Amino acid sequence: MIVPSAGRRCGQLASGSLMCPPMTTPPYQPGYPQPGYPQGVSDKSKIIAGILGILLGTFGAGRFYTGHTKIAVLQLVVSLVTCGVGALWGVIDGILILVNGGTDAQGRPLRDS
Repeated sequence: MIVPSAGRRCGQLASGSLMCPPMTTPPYQPGYPQPGYPQGVSDKSKIIAGILGILLGTFGAGRFYTGHTKIAVLQLVVSLVTCGVGALWGVIDGILILVNGGTDAQGRPLRDS
């Protein structure tokens, strides 16, 4: 590897030609998936998921909406077994989705609107 001396940049040789290492990651381009979110953003809204979780959390509606069927069924069963006390799980879940956001069943972040 060539270490650039003072006044030279990116491995510039004495002949004036550049000796730069190849880029390993392409620059970010709008409209393409961002790093960490390979599939892009979900078509589901975090506002709708949060409100459904707060109002109908007893039935797991917020989780059914985002596609997390197993968690939704578990919320429903817990609410039935605890005679409605388990509905707090849905309310808290809805608030957390509104504040922190969430993901859909494919792992994509929920959109803000």
